[in-house]
Amino acid sequence: MSDNESPAVTYGSYLEVDKLLDLQRPRSEEHDELLFIAIHQVYELWFKVLLHELDRVMQLLRDDDAMRAQHTLKRVLTILKVLVAQVDILETMTPLEFLTFRNRLAAASGFQSDQFRQLEFVMGNKSRAAIDRFAADSRARVGLEARWAAPTLWDAFLQYLKREGHDVPPEQLSRDVTAPIEPSPEVQRILIDVYRKDPKTSELCERLVDLDEGLQEWRYRHIKMVERTIGAKPGTGGSAGAQYLRTTLGKAAFPDLWEIRASL
Repeated sequence: MSDNESPAVTYGSYLEVDKLLDLQRPRSEEHDELLFIAIHQVYELWFKVLLHELDRVMQLLRDDDAMRAQHTLKRVLTILKVLVAQVDILETMTPLEFLTFRNRLAAASGFQSDQFRQLEFVMGNKSRAAIDRFAADSRARVGLEARWAAPTLWDAFLQYLKREGHDVPPEQLSRDVTAPIEPSPEVQRILIDVYRKDPKTSELCERLVDLDEGLQEWRYRHIKMVERTIGAKPGTGGSAGAQYLRTTLGKAAFPDLWEIRASL
């Protein structure tokens, strides 16, 4: 190989396998800690991909490309099914097996996953308290601040509806994107009309409902896994554990798409 030639790309070099395999560093000799670390690192990788794909969905909506937006949402939904399936793997670890290394986690908790918080922000569930948990200028803080100020997936959808000729109220199009997404009777009337007269857009609505439901399914399985593993004990890092997680269930990301069901 001459001095000007680059080394041949291999499977290992392209995927940086050596670096990847060096990232699992158990703090004990307990057998199950490696599984725990690997599963949660894989979750973070999937969160990264989900954010990437949802950014793509929003861009496709801005481009008025509903068909490709639907296709990308189907990919997101398939990834969510993988996240749920990973809970099955974690549940092969008994409470006693988890307790053998739990104290090694110290204050570390899934509550501190900034990427999951970014996913929540994209879906419209934004919180300044979630941002304030991270140090100024950290990667996590910068990412969350950007998501805080950016329009949500729902905002991108409303703008798309407007460009498709639907009479979306101006106050919905200019709403505070940091505020919770609240039900709107005016938007609901538009959506009912969409379902009755606009098959292309109604299919897109159904994919958004699938996304909302898919996230709720993952939350539910996560709660049951926590209850199965630690019961009513406080969560790692001092959180309220399953008790807190239950408060996140049942909150629809896109309430208008659920409210119209009784009127269709």
